[in-house]
Amino acid sequence: MSEGAGLGPKPTEIRLKSEAKALEIDFDDGRTFSLPAELLRVESPSAEVQGHSPSEKQTISGRRHVGILGVEPVGHYAVRIKFDDLHDSGIFSWEYLYRMGENQDALWQNYLTALEAQGLSRDP
Repeated sequence: MSEGAGLGPKPTEIRLKSEAKALEIDFDDGRTFSLPAELLRVESPSAEVQGHSPSEKQTISGRRHVGILGVEPVGHYAVRIKFDDLHDSGIFSWEYLYRMGENQDALWQNYLTALEAQGLSRDP
């Protein structure tokens, strides 16, 4: 069995909250996370955002108002999120979404710090 296969919490329900621009996910361990579209977009697991190593990670600016057009299942392990800025190449595994939920505050602060350090803004 490959590492991570069948391990960790799995979602029991995923709700797209279009008005709130968020994805709400209930996991089978009883935890629920509400992940803002902006955070999902700037932390997309795509190579475009993450690069091929931690040193290549891109800081994505101007996404304060980004929304989610849709969510598509990818096998039994992930979803592809289609954002209204046309980004759709990130495959968000259940494990990745769960870790984002658990670490949301730290991820958000790291994002804001990176924007400031590079003289960038959340606004378009």
